[in-house]
Amino acid sequence: MEEMNSEVGKTNQLTIAEQRKRWFKEFMKPFLVVVVIYITMYMIRNNFKAAQPLLKSQLGLTTTDLGYIGFVFSIVYGFGKFIVGYIVDGKNTKKILSILLLLSSITVLCLGLLFTMNNVPMGWIVVLWSLNGLFQCVGGPSSASVITQWTTRSNRGRYIGLWNASHNIGGGFAGIFAVWCATTFFKGQVAGMFIIPAIVAAVVAVVTFFIGKNRPEDLGWNSSEEIFGEPIEEANVDAENLTKWEIFKKYLLTNPYIWILCVANVFVYIVRIGIDNWAPLYVTEHLNFSQEAAAQTIFYFEMGALVGCLAWGYISDLLKGRPALVATISSILLPIGIIGYQLGTTELVINVSLFMLGMMVFGPQLLINLSMLGFVPKKATVVSGGLLGAFAYLFGDSMAKILLAKISDPSKNGVNFFGHVLHGWNDTFIIFYISIVIIVVLLGSVAFAEEKRRKKVNA
Repeated sequence: MEEMNSEVGKTNQLTIAEQRKRWFKEFMKPFLVVVVIYITMYMIRNNFKAAQPLLKSQLGLTTTDLGYIGFVFSIVYGFGKFIVGYIVDGKNTKKILSILLLLSSITVLCLGLLFTMNNVPMGWIVVLWSLNGLFQCVGGPSSASVITQWTTRSNRGRYIGLWNASHNIGGGFAGIFAVWCATTFFKGQVAGMFIIPAIVAAVVAVVTFFIGKNRPEDLGWNSSEEIFGEPIEEANVDAENLTKWEIFKKYLLTNPYIWILCVANVFVYIVRIGIDNWAPLYVTEHLNFSQEAAAQTIFYFEMGALVGCLAWGYISDLLKGRPALVATISSILLPIGIIGYQLGTTELVINVSLFMLGMMVFGPQLLINLSMLGFVPKKATVVSGGLLGAFAYLFGDSMAKILLAKISDPSKNGVNFFGHVLHGWNDTFIIFYISIVIIVVLLGSVAFAEEKRRKKVNA
């Protein structure tokens, strides 16, 4: 104990210059932890998508069953983002992430063991997969909280962008890894797609729990703003003397820009999910592409998204922390990709358009989160991200799937939109264009507010 206290004492004596010199090395520990955890969370989330054909052929589940399971997951995930976010805000989110990943891995392991049974109860599948959604719901906001604690407004964008790319990596390789696990260890049985990834996730959870600190202050250092000589925002100073409910009421509940960002995020999700979810079906039904070509559409969209995640946060930093402005610019560029996607008839044009769309749509998706972080104190990072995510999943995600399905489905009658019936694949693009206009207007208003706040802080 004396030895540990002595070490803390030495750390406390570090000058600002010494802290700045050691900052990158110490920050990389929790940063890599949240990246690895987020990749792993997607590994035991997207494995369900990859497992769906085997769940039908081996266990007898129907498409309707799978849709119901996914729907309940989304509802729990959406509400959980806000409720669980409120609970964990202000706590050691780095360690909470590891704990949540461990709980998620246990749940998925139980699900995999359930799939080894001859008669699998549908109710237990729904319960266990919903619990997985509950344990993963604040993975994103909690990761952002750790990064926010360690960074400042001027260098935060690049690291949020780098971290955000982890979900493209995890989501892209989840299916490949799950199939390999089932083939290698379970003779192709679907249970292997859950059991082995769950065991790997549990190991990751235990190891990451002991690596890195949640914030510089946990090392006995100064705050990130003091280390880099940047002004500490009034909200962070004020929050030190407020309760969690007072912080929520003052900085979220009564802040109009928080709600504007939440609504903008709904329409961003309509565009993102509307393209991501329906691209394979669109190119097969509307353009008569082969199944192989249809499967490649998601790859190009995700690769564009990966580039977008890496680029837009860095561009925001180059403009000295103006995420809403950069998000507005990337949104204005969205119609270029939309037009190519709508009018294109060849695989080359479609895939190039999807790459551009992935890159552009992840501008506002990433930067809306980053912009919100500038309006709230660090103690409200998780709940604000949870509120943003709840809007995205409960409204944007569901509208993109249900509304666009009704419009595009030839067996349905379409959707009456202000006296005009939208029906057929071409009419789905009207929803995209309307959404983009709304996104630009809303984010433009936030960009003005962001600029006013910057001038106030630097005055």
